[in-house]
Amino acid sequence: MEKIKEYRKECGMSQAELANRVGVERSAVAKWESGKSLPQAAHLVKLAEIFGRSVDEILGRK
Repeated sequence: MEKIKEYRKECGMSQAELANRVGVERSAVAKWESGKSLPQAAHLVKLAEIFGRSVDEILGRK
């Protein structure tokens, strides 16, 4: 999920900082960013809130 990495960097956050805000381990964020796993629905909503984006944008849909 390239958008998570892109938006995280735009916000100047490390993977650890984002993980802390979402409530997951840093390794989960790394897996999302590398495409090895997908965030659960609740985590997508939290990511959308953090980044000020829609869930669709995070999923790469516009």
